Amino acid sequence: MISKFFSGFSLNNEKELFKDYIIDNDFTVSGFSYGSIKAFEFTLNSKKRIDTLQLFSPAFFQVKDTKFKRMQLMFFKKDPKSYCDNFLENISYPSKIDTKKFFDQGTEDELDELINYKWEEKKLDEVLSRGIKIEVYLGEKDKIIDSKQALDFFRNYATVYYIKEKGHIL
Repeated sequence: MISKFFSGFSLNNEKELFKDYIIDNDFTVSGFSYGSIKAFEFTLNSKKRIDTLQLFSPAFFQVKDTKFKRMQLMFFKKDPKSYCDNFLENISYPSKIDTKKFFDQGTEDELDELINYKWEEKKLDEVLSRGIKIEVYLGEKDKIIDSKQALDFFRNYATVYYIKEKGHIL
């Protein structure tokens, strides 16, 4: 198996943005934001050797109410381009990273999965029981997720790096 990276919502090939953090070897799986969900589920269901799972700004919306989630889907459905333009601006904050070069229009189904995904303690425990180390990277100034609540949740299952003055894209 080669190093596997899963991209975030409406993004493709943004792995280079995390080059300072990624462990690039045959036994590491990583993902950014929505890609963290995909990386986690891949790891959970994989029969191959995986030593480390790296989650960069994992999509963490289980603390948001139903109204918030409905509004996100409604705004996306109404005008996907405007929604994604705003999304790209928010993920790059506070940096000036040009995320447009990584843009790859996401779908309503992907957004629905992203905002309604629930990180289950039982599944996290299962990954840990297989000897897989989980690392979570969070930015203090994240405009997409509540990084403080994500920190409180993931600290029970992972080594969490809470990076000051950084946003969703670390």
